[in-house]
Amino acid sequence: MEDWDQILAQHAQAVWRVAYRVVGTTADADECMQEAFVDAVRVAGRETVRDWGALLRRLVTVRALDCLRRRQTERARIPGAADCEAFISCEDPPDAQMQRGELADGLRRALTQLPPTQAQVFCLRVVEEMSYDEIAEQLQINVNSIGVILNRARKRLRELLPHLVAGQES
Repeated sequence: MEDWDQILAQHAQAVWRVAYRVVGTTADADECMQEAFVDAVRVAGRETVRDWGALLRRLVTVRALDCLRRRQTERARIPGAADCEAFISCEDPPDAQMQRGELADGLRRALTQLPPTQAQVFCLRVVEEMSYDEIAEQLQINVNSIGVILNRARKRLRELLPHLVAGQES
């Protein structure tokens, strides 16, 4: 029997940070974290979990990407719907806040257009800074394939976000 209080205490903060970095809102991060822990209970019922941290980061990444896709679908259905997350910090000038919010929103939209495995690998590597070996183990993919999948994800993101690439080359 798992000690869920200990697992929660040990991993909740890191899992929430992963969700927040992907979805960008507190409410969505809370929901993704909760769903990830529910998923973890289901996984623990089927198999032995060797690395709770890695499992929970993978599960919350999947949930966060699902959240982004739902958000994108809702925006397409409701004209003019937009998040009010561009205003992140009162310390930064409004133009910097707006630019950072637009960049983050653009990346989130682009992630929803990637195939699920590419989006997961990208988030686990770039956002969570997991190693290729850790990603391969969590997604049950050959470690040599991780680099290929990541390269394809980055290439597609460059295509979807040409203004970001142009801004870096200046």
